[in-house]
Amino acid sequence: MADLAFDNTIEDSLQKRYRQPKGVEQFGIEAIPEARKTVRWYDLFAIILNFLISPSTILRGGLGVAAGLSFQASVVAECSGIVVAAVFYVVMATVGVDYGIPGQVATRAIYGLRGSKAIPSFLRSIASCYWFAFQTVIGATAICAVLQKLTGTAYSLILVSVLFGIVQALVAIVGYESLRQLSRIALPVKLLMFGYLFWLLAHQSDPNFAPSAVWAFTGKSGWDWVIFVAWFNAAAAGWLTMITDSADFCRYSRSRTDMWIGTLSASAVGTMISGSLGAYAAAATLGKTANPFVLIAGISTSWITLALILVFIALDNWTINVLNLYTGGLSLSNMFERLGRFWTTVIISLLGIALSATPDVVKGYTTYVSLLGNVFAPIGGVLIADYIFVKRMHIDLVGLFEPNGPYWFWKGVNPVAVAWTGLGFLFYMFAVPPTWIPTVCTVLFTGIGYTLTALAISGRSRAMQFGSEPAVPVPAE
Repeated sequence: MADLAFDNTIEDSLQKRYRQPKGVEQFGIEAIPEARKTVRWYDLFAIILNFLISPSTILRGGLGVAAGLSFQASVVAECSGIVVAAVFYVVMATVGVDYGIPGQVATRAIYGLRGSKAIPSFLRSIASCYWFAFQTVIGATAICAVLQKLTGTAYSLILVSVLFGIVQALVAIVGYESLRQLSRIALPVKLLMFGYLFWLLAHQSDPNFAPSAVWAFTGKSGWDWVIFVAWFNAAAAGWLTMITDSADFCRYSRSRTDMWIGTLSASAVGTMISGSLGAYAAAATLGKTANPFVLIAGISTSWITLALILVFIALDNWTINVLNLYTGGLSLSNMFERLGRFWTTVIISLLGIALSATPDVVKGYTTYVSLLGNVFAPIGGVLIADYIFVKRMHIDLVGLFEPNGPYWFWKGVNPVAVAWTGLGFLFYMFAVPPTWIPTVCTVLFTGIGYTLTALAISGRSRAMQFGSEPAVPVPAE
């Protein structure tokens, strides 16, 4: 009881400092008190699974088939890409469990107090806005198609996108607890709806929709390695853009074990379900339609089915985009420390909603994802290598907030991390062959290069040595 009272006092202090409304999550860049770390694996499973049962994951499965892959090849490419990226993801998620801090704050230990703001936090804020807008526009497109089928009236995609975006932003602004409760409610509904959508597609009169026909669909290229790697890489690159935020979802976790079980199992199951639905719709239409919601809205005549699709899309986008805005808000909090989490989430929400009014964000999906992967793959390589091999998974929590402390490096920036991020970007762009899975190769290339350089320079530079030394070990549980 004494711990809880103390925690409430901290929250009151944060509420007053940042002038945030009562009833919202007050913790931003601050570490979560131990007494608040009560989240079990099933809550993390629900949060991550909800995130992966998403329009982008579904669409990616369909686009893989549309690009020429068979049904099986598209699903395997997507699942493999996500699972491989999830292995890197959980390494940085461990920071949240151990120290109770957001991922962006943890990057200060690697990039420096100023460097983390200029590189990972800035880039993640951009990525959050893009993913929010992308998911919203895809969802709004399906909503417009369903509403037109129900009412016979065409609706403005831009207007629906903006209104839909506003509704989604409300939960993110409130904070983590609202996200957790929403995920608990939405997950069983979404899973039931997924089962129904699969059943609906499988029972169309067109023989191409039969499960046996979909399973036998080879596409134009089947298991072509070049196309397979492209979609494997797209899945891995998309998930890797979340690596700096993995700790955000896990800092309320009770233990590392809860985090590992909840996150890794949700990554595998969520991707399999979502990718299969998109691939099924594309295979059933012989690669012509990648969005199953638009397909079902076009072939279904039942208003009940259409109404259920509306509910599913609303819950789907809501649970996903809350995470995009929530993590984007924490990224801005790391950049602008005088603003509380509530206000930075409001800002990132407004930017995301404004971008949602531009339907063209959906075009050139692979281009945008590849560009984000170009940047976040080397960032991921530097973060993972430093945390495991240089810091040995022990950082100085107090030092993360100390100017001229251990993570000040040179004027607040770790030039070794910045240099290898740039080299990794160039490697991704110009050196690694597309058939070598660029995202994974870049993580390994950057990580190895950074580790060797950091250890070599630490022996000659006091600033680098000071910032590279592992802190006093902290219990993992």
